[in-house]
Amino acid sequence: MEEGGNEHVSLDRVAALAGVGKGTIFRRFGSRAGLMQALLEERSVALREAVIQGPPPLGPGTPARERLLAFLDGLAGIAEQNAALLSAHDQACAADKQADPSYRFWHSHISALLAEERPDLDTEFLAHALLSVFDSNLIRHLTRDDPRRFTTSVREMAVALLTSPPRG
Repeated sequence: MEEGGNEHVSLDRVAALAGVGKGTIFRRFGSRAGLMQALLEERSVALREAVIQGPPPLGPGTPARERLLAFLDGLAGIAEQNAALLSAHDQACAADKQADPSYRFWHSHISALLAEERPDLDTEFLAHALLSVFDSNLIRHLTRDDPRRFTTSVREMAVALLTSPPRG
């Protein structure tokens, strides 16, 4: 999906672009939400593989703080390049976005790294809060004049969270 408002592309258009019938799209993905989940997973598979078995700073064995910041940088980079897809994904999966396989993986990874670095915090909530800023409208707004502003801002927010004083 290219940028520029394509988040409202119909399944008929997707099928035509793919050179298949709409029924083929439905049989393969089950629904518009299934298609959006598959597209998002395809865009983020390299990041997932780097987290599971890659070298530092994303892979195992790297300190949690470094790993979290690298992961958020990677995820923000994907978001900056795929804002239209994120918007379409959010619309298609609005009823249960947190059940999406990509979202579950991201949340689990962020939550685990936060728990390792900041066990005094509600890391499950904070992982959801960090992921909530991955909003296509916010991404588009922030990157209008500076293509890397979103990534930089997410990193600054995570650093502030990681360096805040421990809860009493």
